[in-house]
Amino acid sequence: MNKIILADNQAIYRAGTAKVLTMEDDFRIIAQCGDAERLYQVLETFRGATVVFASALKLNLLSLLEKARAQGSLCVVIAENSESTSSYLSAGVQGAVHRSVTGPALIDCLRRVVRGERDVQVSGAGHGFQEEDLVGARVRDRLTPKEMKIVALIVQGCKNKEIAMRLTTTEQVIKNYLRSIYDKTGVSDRLELALFTIHHRMLAEAAAAAGDLILQAQ
Repeated sequence: MNKIILADNQAIYRAGTAKVLTMEDDFRIIAQCGDAERLYQVLETFRGATVVFASALKLNLLSLLEKARAQGSLCVVIAENSESTSSYLSAGVQGAVHRSVTGPALIDCLRRVVRGERDVQVSGAGHGFQEEDLVGARVRDRLTPKEMKIVALIVQGCKNKEIAMRLTTTEQVIKNYLRSIYDKTGVSDRLELALFTIHHRMLAEAAAAAGDLILQAQ
């Protein structure tokens, strides 16, 4: 059984990754971490695990690798979609994927790493970036600016009450918007919406831009 430690500051993405991995018989998630302090505590507790960590955590990479080696653990980075993974691989991280990676591609990367392969890089949007961009673009164009802001906050892990507060409206209004968003994207809940957004680059970029507008307005 391959032990997995998930470390990501995006709770909803962490939950989605966990959902994918727990469906596989050869993986067992032993801990989930939202920050560096928790990750280092877990690393000292469990030996021989594979650490799947997000570059967004801004960890001290050399320190992480040193601690992982001391515990006989391996590391796989989840880089942001526009980010190069070469610096992580050259530093000694055993595997690398991007946030847009599909579940099967992530599993393939992890299995190759635990088998002993090094410098494993899986780009994997499954259907090819061209097709993925077209899907993302179509959905992006269906959503209104207000709906896009809600998508951005969902990806950040916000609940309906927090979204309503940040957009100065009511929870019921947010629920109404979410029904419309689910219809336009073809998903059934907020977790699926977050993962759908992350895995379609053009939609993810539009959501990120909408998130920036929210911050500027506050």
